[in-house]
Amino acid sequence: MPDVHAAPQSSAETIEDFSRYVIPNYRRYPVCLVRGEGSWVWDAEGRRYLDFFPGWGCNLLGHCPPRIVEAVREQVGQLIHVPNTWYMEAQGAFAKALSERSFGGHCFFCNSGAEANEAAIKLARAWGHAKGRYKLITAEGGFHGRTFAALTATAQPKYQEPFQPLVPGFGHVPYNDLEAVAKLADGQTAAVLVEPIQGEGGVIVPDEDYLPGLRKICDERGMLLILDEVQTGMARTGRWFAYQHSGIEPDILTCAKALAGGIAAGVMMARKEVAAFLQPGLHASTFGGNPIACRGGLATVETIEEEGLLERGIAIGERFRARFEALREEMPDRIKDIRIRGVMIGVDLSFDATAVVSACLGRGLLINATHGHVVRLLPALNLSDEQIDEGCDILADVLREVTP
Repeated sequence: MPDVHAAPQSSAETIEDFSRYVIPNYRRYPVCLVRGEGSWVWDAEGRRYLDFFPGWGCNLLGHCPPRIVEAVREQVGQLIHVPNTWYMEAQGAFAKALSERSFGGHCFFCNSGAEANEAAIKLARAWGHAKGRYKLITAEGGFHGRTFAALTATAQPKYQEPFQPLVPGFGHVPYNDLEAVAKLADGQTAAVLVEPIQGEGGVIVPDEDYLPGLRKICDERGMLLILDEVQTGMARTGRWFAYQHSGIEPDILTCAKALAGGIAAGVMMARKEVAAFLQPGLHASTFGGNPIACRGGLATVETIEEEGLLERGIAIGERFRARFEALREEMPDRIKDIRIRGVMIGVDLSFDATAVVSACLGRGLLINATHGHVVRLLPALNLSDEQIDEGCDILADVLREVTP
């Protein structure tokens, strides 16, 4: 066992441990992060980084937000975990908070986005079972997770090919294409599952009539509308959930990532009459809705509301938009498009973004590349104007200098 009183390991020593004992299924940067505060993180050598992609979108309030830290510390001293054969005050309170800020749905708690989507798929099939409905329609370029049904729903062959055959009953259509959905749906289709904004697919914002159009098709055909808000939920887009920009409501919604301020948590919410089909014994999650995650989630809701972060998220997005629009005017040959909704930001480049990510890391800025050529930022809702400008300055210099 490691000596807790010994000097911290260097990055190189930690990397050596990984090379000997950890399956290398992730591409990792050669940095060992040891501490975080807000939008700053530090490595084992004491170097500070500005984080524009904190926790892969999970740390919506930055690293170690005070209310979450205090709530978790208090909860650990009271009750760490009990199974879902018992009632827990924190779980009931968190379900109420989410229901009241969305469409009045009932909650099933789990640990991740993939688990939430698996639950949604199973619920849709349970709902459709007596009607002979089991098929689901999903969108190309989407991402719903890496468990088997969620992977099948993810219409990206690069993730699916090594694991064939996948789960039957899924059909894929182009994103933002209502006609394709209407054409594919038949009497055996139980649900349509899409992201309100595609995240991993490149921060793709659909036309304004897309979600209302899907709602109309589902109502006319007797199908459920499932919205995957794993990445867009919990105030990411300037509303509690991205669907709230569209004026419609889903039948089922999934959320994770930022749900509990960085603590592992996921949720599936469903209209009461749909949720009733998930009877005892049909689905479960051992750690789902545990007291620590739910206290973290309640503290996340409290922080967002008491600090006015819904409004702040919109302001952050507009500041980024102004910076990137000016940069696009400067280098239109390098920046093809800018897609922003709150603190969900995509900068579409005319070349592969991998070198941009690496160069920014070397200058102390953490960002992400997705879909090959899109710089994706999921910054914290409490990022300061000064931090925005500092990070944008670094990214601008890199985009001017990097060789495509």
